[in-house]
Amino acid sequence: MTTEVISLDLKTTLRRLKLSGVLHTMPERLALARAQTMPYQDFLLLLLSDEVSRRDGQAASLRAQRAHLDPAMQLEAWDASAKVSFDKMLLNDLASLRFLEAHAHVAIVGPVGVGKTFLAHALGHVACRRGFSVLSLRSDAMLKTLRHARLDNSYEAELRKLIAVDLLIVDDFGLDVMDAIESRDAYEIFTERHRSGSMVITSNRGPDEWLGTFADPIRAQSAVDRFTGNAYDFLIEGESYRSRQKPSRSQPPLPSPPPVKRRTTRRTERAA
Repeated sequence: MTTEVISLDLKTTLRRLKLSGVLHTMPERLALARAQTMPYQDFLLLLLSDEVSRRDGQAASLRAQRAHLDPAMQLEAWDASAKVSFDKMLLNDLASLRFLEAHAHVAIVGPVGVGKTFLAHALGHVACRRGFSVLSLRSDAMLKTLRHARLDNSYEAELRKLIAVDLLIVDDFGLDVMDAIESRDAYEIFTERHRSGSMVITSNRGPDEWLGTFADPIRAQSAVDRFTGNAYDFLIEGESYRSRQKPSRSQPPLPSPPPVKRRTTRRTERAA
């Protein structure tokens, strides 16, 4: 199959229309169209479909980057041989994003290292590919940012960032006891996102244990009750998944160098 030559005029026209991306696949598509005697409309649809797919992929990647999602943590990259147990049917249901469309929440609970963050980010990537806005933050970093925002009068702007996205992922919630200010901020987030946007929260503790991390028991009961009343409980147990993400040598280690032989020198004593 010979490579089709694209004329300079066509390249210039496509660039003016901001369609230069189709140049990457146009030679192959032209050759295919000639080989199959493809109708003009079908060829044009095929070519423009390539551009739509390319732009969708770029947009999803940009959304994932802005969301602070780990690019390696995607469902396709999950190691199915990992010695962890969870409800696979529930994960498939969550990956359909019906919970997101219904403004429901997800609590991913399990011991350290079993892949909670991985699965939370993986759901975030699925949402990005579907065109939803996502933001992923560690719980301590989120609360620290809000605390600092109070000092420079940017608190409302920072809070709006957490409220405005379609999906907010909060990692490692409930690890530490919160003070009064942090408890109030957590309460605001839980309350504002109730039935207006979804949250995925990962934690080593179940929602019933989150109550003890709030400084104010009344705010704690109100916030946690709102969350659990509209949340899926995703429990994951087993051995640490992190050991499977450790870098490994692609080549055998180099042999150890031979021991260095020490040279002995004689001292010549100077006669007194």
